[in-house]
Formats: sequence, structure tokens, C-alpha cells
Amino acid sequence: MLAVDSALCGRLPNSEQALAAMGFAIQVIFLLMVAMLGLIVGTVALVARAHGGGDIQRLNHLLVQSTMFTAIVGVVVGVVGALTAEPILRALGATRAVAELGADYLRPLMLGTPFFYLSLLYAGVLRGVGNTRIPFVCALGANVVNAVLNYGLILGNLGMPALGVTGSAIGTVIAQVVMMLSLVYVLRSGWVPNLTLPLRVAPIDRKLAIELYRVGWPAAIDMLVLNAGFLTALGMLGRIDEVTVAAHGLGLRVQALAFVPGLGVGQATGAMVGQALGAGDVERAKQVANASLLLCAGLMTALGVIFIIAAHPLVRVFDVVPGTPLETYSVEWMRILGLTMLPASVNIALMGLLQGSGATKLSLRINLWSTILVQVPISYLLGFTLGWGALGVWLGFPIGAAAKGVFNYVVFKQARWAVTGVRIAPVHAPPEH
Repeated sequence: MLAVDSALCGRLPNSEQALAAMGFAIQVIFLLMVAMLGLIVGTVALVARAHGGGDIQRLNHLLVQSTMFTAIVGVVVGVVGALTAEPILRALGATRAVAELGADYLRPLMLGTPFFYLSLLYAGVLRGVGNTRIPFVCALGANVVNAVLNYGLILGNLGMPALGVTGSAIGTVIAQVVMMLSLVYVLRSGWVPNLTLPLRVAPIDRKLAIELYRVGWPAAIDMLVLNAGFLTALGMLGRIDEVTVAAHGLGLRVQALAFVPGLGVGQATGAMVGQALGAGDVERAKQVANASLLLCAGLMTALGVIFIIAAHPLVRVFDVVPGTPLETYSVEWMRILGLTMLPASVNIALMGLLQGSGATKLSLRINLWSTILVQVPISYLLGFTLGWGALGVWLGFPIGAAAKGVFNYVVFKQARWAVTGVRIAPVHAPPEH
């Protein structure tokens, strides 16, 4: 959806400002998603274990409770994000004009946050029980709705008003509502065996909330650290040239699409590892992780080569004018992202392993080491101390990813994550074989 938004906003008269605004805004969205992503990781890990262990009652209890938690988080994040959109963008270094555009894009998206979060949750629950086809079909339909509405609302086509970046956000929110309603219908219809979503408010299960929190909070902080690394790079780029921020945003949108195959494997890894550990089969979990490493590396390395070779055509998709600084920076960043794909594949596969097993504290420590101690200092050293500018800032990403890959592989081999059972024991407990 974000790639479609960017491609269409790149055709606006004020395209450079619009793309810069969206570059800042997307980082804010990722930052505000921290709490929700932690909740999803905890839910998927517990759902997969319950499914693997055959505990249907616990499985449906998790579905009901996580729905209530998600609705609460979505409303709070949506209201806070809508009220503080422009000040946050200004704090990140956006100029007044770019901040105003970014706020016009963010406010509708923030108000639609509960629908977006519930869509993510239900897709995660279905993934936890091994059903990825239904979320795929629902997401495909939502993307078609998004593309049609944004084509009309951004540029004024199909008899719709031309609302620019605000139209982009409105179209995306409507598409998210469509996806959420589709998933609710599926969960209510009985299409998925052993899953039932009653439309009623149940008492909060504090014990389960604590269990979800214990697994989810490290994953949330993990995402916060990751976003802190991106926001730090964004701040550095803003000090160099605002055009580099627009280029950074374009590259991340293409990267997000290129990450889809790897992330799909990583998410499947988390679900399958959780199911294996829930059933008490540690060797199966290790086999899944090894297969995930090979598949992720093959897929993402091939895509990285495409990034490096076809950087110019990829940038042209966003209607970037040839020969401009925006094109030069975007191509440079795209090729660096190509170099990042191989180490990133290792991290995606093994992060799926750690999150699926519930060993989120281990994942958090690894991310802290690689981001705070490697990526950020190297980006600053190369970009400012050595005077390499945007190139130096961006080179911190593949170097940080490589360090993270080494840390992840060491932790994988130590097997401290291999704790079995329907409920997740503390990570420091000895593995049950």
C-alpha cells in the first residue's frame, strides 16, 4: 500500500516535498507501531504453541483477549498520533512545509489505526495456526481497493476529488477497514477449524495479559531500537540535504516490497517453530530454522542483485526526474540496500526463530548491540567525521546488519531458545528435550 501511495504521490506537482513528507511520516508510523508489534509477536508465539499442543480452549481465549488488548492500543495510539503528528515531524527535522504535508498524510492514517492493528492481529493469529492463504487473499483485495481509491483521491481521477497526500491516507484507511472486516467475517464463519471469534466483551484475563507482556515487551523495545536506528539515520540525512530524506523513503518502500519473500519465510518460521516447541519437538524447530536460513538467503540475495543492477529503472517507477539530485541519491541508496539483503536474510530467518520460540529478550539484546554499538556510530563516523555524507550514513546499514547476523547465528547455535511446552517458560530456564 505504501509503495502505491508513493508512486502516485510522486506524480503530484509538489512531488519532492510530498515524498519527503511521506519519508518522515512513515518513520513516525513505524515508531508508533511499537506497542502493537510487541503484542502481535506475543500473541503469535502463544497461539502457535497452543495450536501445536492441541489446546483449543486456550487458543480461542487468546483470540478474544488479544482482540480487546489490540482495540485499546489502537485507539490510544491513533488519538495520540493524530494530535501530535505535526510536532513529531518538526522534531524529526522536517521543514514547516514538509511537516504540514506529512501531518495531512498522518492524521487520517492515525484515526484508522484500530482497523489497521486488528487486521495485523488477525493475520498473525491465522499465521500462528498455519493458515496464511486467507490473510493473503484479504490483503490482496485490500490492496486493490487501496490502488483504485488512491488513483482517484490523490490525482483526482475517476470522478473523485484531488486531495493529494490526504487522499492517499483516506484511501489506505478505507482499504484497511475492508481487510479487517474480511478477516472478522472469516473468523466468525467457522472457515478455520478450532478458531471462533465471538462479538462480545469478556473480562480481562490479567494472568494472560502478563504472559503476553512478558513475551511482547522485549519485541516492542526491539522494534523501538530498530526504529531509533532509522530515525537517527533520518536525522543525519536531514542535516545533510532534505532531498536525501525523500530518497531514503523511496528506497525503504522498494526494500519493503523486496523484503516480502524473506519476511514471509521469517513469519512462517516463527509459527512453525512455535508449533514444534508447543508439541515438544526441539529437533523439528532446528530443522525449520536451518531451512529458513537457506531459503531466505537464496531469495533475498537474488533480489539484492536486482537492486544493484536495476537501481535506475526501480527509481523511475516513482516518476523521479532523471539527472536530478533525488535520482542520484535514490540510486545510491538502492544499491546499498542491495548489499544489505544477504545479511538481512540471516537476521529475518533467525528473528523468526527467536520470536516464535518466545525468546524475545535474546532478540532485543542482539538488536541493541548491533544498532547502538555498530550501525549508528559507523553511520556518524563515515557520514560526518570522514565527510562521506549520505553515502557514509547509508553504509552503516549493511555493516550493522552483518554484525547482527553474526550475533544471531551464535545465539541460534547456543539453543537457549529451545524451551518446550504450551506455555513459554523464562528464557533462562534449561531447555526441555
